[in-house]
Amino acid sequence: MATTKAVILLLVVAVVLLNLLITHATAISASSSTLDSHPDFQLLNVIETIDSTKLHPAAAAVVTDNYQELSTNKKETKTKKKNKWKLKLLHRDVIPVGKNHSDHKTRFHERMNRDIIRVESLNRRFSSGGGSTSYGGGAYSYHVEDFGSDVVSGMDQGSGEYFVRIGVGSPPRSQYMVIDSGSDIVWVQCQPCSQCYRQSDPVFDPSSSASFAGVSCASSVCGRLENAGCHAGRCRYEVSYGDGSYTKGTLALETLTFGRTIVRNVAIGCGHRNRGMFVGAAGLLGLGGGSLSFIGQLGGQTGGAFGYCLVSRGSGADGSMVFGRRAIPSGAVWVPLIRNPRAPSFYFVGLAGLGVGGARIPVSQNVFQLSDSEYGGVIMDTGTAVTRLPTAAYVALREAFIASTANLPRASRVSLFDTCYNLNDFAVVRVPTVSFYFTSGPVLTLPARNFLIPVDNMGTFCFAFAPTSGPGIIGNIQQEGIQISVDAANGFLGFGPNTC
Repeated sequence: MATTKAVILLLVVAVVLLNLLITHATAISASSSTLDSHPDFQLLNVIETIDSTKLHPAAAAVVTDNYQELSTNKKETKTKKKNKWKLKLLHRDVIPVGKNHSDHKTRFHERMNRDIIRVESLNRRFSSGGGSTSYGGGAYSYHVEDFGSDVVSGMDQGSGEYFVRIGVGSPPRSQYMVIDSGSDIVWVQCQPCSQCYRQSDPVFDPSSSASFAGVSCASSVCGRLENAGCHAGRCRYEVSYGDGSYTKGTLALETLTFGRTIVRNVAIGCGHRNRGMFVGAAGLLGLGGGSLSFIGQLGGQTGGAFGYCLVSRGSGADGSMVFGRRAIPSGAVWVPLIRNPRAPSFYFVGLAGLGVGGARIPVSQNVFQLSDSEYGGVIMDTGTAVTRLPTAAYVALREAFIASTANLPRASRVSLFDTCYNLNDFAVVRVPTVSFYFTSGPVLTLPARNFLIPVDNMGTFCFAFAPTSGPGIIGNIQQEGIQISVDAANGFLGFGPNTC
């Protein structure tokens, strides 16, 4: 009898703990004068988080389905009926490329290696003043007010990237495209392909598209390319990403299809020689601030607005991306975008400080600011996974977090993470909150799973921040589950009011 009562008591306690966990979501406040409203601690469900590292059944189904459109007929039809302007964002864990690691530790290390290389290439771009590449623009035909796409995660392929699935050409051929808020070009691998990496879908064949139109060397679009070339009267482009990745080919105008929305005459790169860290995807959808990014080409037709919600890792759900006025939700908390002429492609925000356990840590706001020579600053980036902070800020944040987690057993460092914990014997742990303080007042408090992440299947969790000598970067791990909106025309970036 005593044993039965003990078991019942344990079950009740477990239910209470899980209910408390559910109530801890992203907290966003517009007040910087008081911290009383911010929670000091929250709960992390260790067992649930470890389970989320396993390959989701939906992903496994897609892998076995090879590249048969990800059941698009049924799935996209439901999406269209429900909401014609909203598209799903997907992590790479549902992208089939023939090599799917079921072991989270392997996927994690590949993801971190790719992330390190990306950040190194970004730092080189900033230090050399090459923050953007000018590509020009085309004659656009766009008449639908709002549209969007599903977004999927690339985690299962060892990537921190997120993908959208869009149609390229006429008739549209569905392709996975990496979304990158720090790039200024739209491109796909094209036939004939003399050098292509492996992608999940057949490589796009421009000869099968009725809307494909090569750009002549004499066109204004070609004239605006920074590294334009000419071959047989056709404009050639070349983009290098600084980490050894590149795409080379011809510039063209093509039709892109997002659900029911058709966007004509989009200037895209048709890559015949491609190399790099885009495994699984057919190409890249640049969402940066340049004139030939997808946002730049749409221009005033969408008000320069887009929004996205990156689904949390391992949830099996889809994120979303929206273009147009519906990307500017009522109730969001807005922070100003900061223009950096040295790197106009990137979305800089005014980060003023950091908090742990509801208390602001003693770090000077100056460490986050752009210098007079336009170095430093902090960017929001969908293509970087782990948030990088200036070294002084990172050390202060790390030490404050360690002091508040002295009761948790430590583990050895893993990859770029120097603060890790062995949570194998825990079901739920109590951890301090981590918050971003912005110059205009808002405070963004992260969910626990956005800063304490599993790095294997054995209960090792690490504090998902790292130091940098370059610009600060708020990465996509910290952005997961939070509704983010970019109003580029008016110079604002918003958080909330919803989660995903």
